[in-house]
Amino acid sequence: MTFLSPGRLWVLAVVPLLVAAYVLVQARRRRYVVRFTNVALLSQVAPNNPGWRRHVAAGLFLIMITLMCLGFARPATAVKVPRDRATVIVAIDVSLSMMARDVPPNRLEAAKAAAKRFIGDLPSRFNVGVIAFAGNANVIASPTSDRATAIASIDTLTLEKRTAIGEAVFTGLQAIRGFDAQAGQDPPPAHIVLLSDGDNTTGRSVPEAIDAARAAKVPVSTIAFGTPYGTVEIDGETTSVEVNKLTLADLAEGTGGRAYEAADRDQLSQVYANIGTSLGWRIEHRDIAARFIGIALLFALAAAGASLTWFSRLP
Repeated sequence: MTFLSPGRLWVLAVVPLLVAAYVLVQARRRRYVVRFTNVALLSQVAPNNPGWRRHVAAGLFLIMITLMCLGFARPATAVKVPRDRATVIVAIDVSLSMMARDVPPNRLEAAKAAAKRFIGDLPSRFNVGVIAFAGNANVIASPTSDRATAIASIDTLTLEKRTAIGEAVFTGLQAIRGFDAQAGQDPPPAHIVLLSDGDNTTGRSVPEAIDAARAAKVPVSTIAFGTPYGTVEIDGETTSVEVNKLTLADLAEGTGGRAYEAADRDQLSQVYANIGTSLGWRIEHRDIAARFIGIALLFALAAAGASLTWFSRLP
């Protein structure tokens, strides 16, 4: 996609003005021919009518002017560039609802396997931290480039009561701040990837977490994991644990992240792959004015060549 600077597009107004001027000049020439009533003498004075050729050089010249105007408007194109570095916090819900077996063998085991693949596939230049959250949120692996440490921490996850989504975001932001302090004056960009199957039931609220993440300029991408048919058995009672997609979508949209959904292991793996791809690259707008100017020069040469060939003069 090509972008132009709106503040400079006004210069394109010169193109229709030139077209209008050319049409006006041609109209005046036709009126002069009509006034010259001695047609026989006119054919002797100008025996070779250039016809359509007289418009070619003018047309090429107008195209050249248009391209030069577009070049002046500083066109740029979006280019994917690999990130030099980044900090990614992987937050995983370990509430009791993650026992549900609607995703075999259960939601937690499927989430653990997918998260480990996600971490292993991230670029080696990225730092990765892991957070587990249920009734509270804990950093089980501080941000590091050591993939083995981050992956091993996921094997230690155990289930607990309640779900503290807001606290997971605040804990992630704290882990990022601690790492950034070690990174010095130029900390890498950060992103939180949060997987959950429920609603915020304890701790600070999701709106508070959104405000904190926006203030820190840290996007939170969320994964709503599970199906509408999940159930768990707690204290001898079967409880439905349908995924709350709305809360997670609000969190992602409010922080500038992206909201994803996954109902099985394959979908979850694909979601993590998509997130990894988006985190591994950033979009840069690169100036391509030289392309327009170069093409404009080719049209200028074509206009000059046509005029010299047919009329022995420059346009």
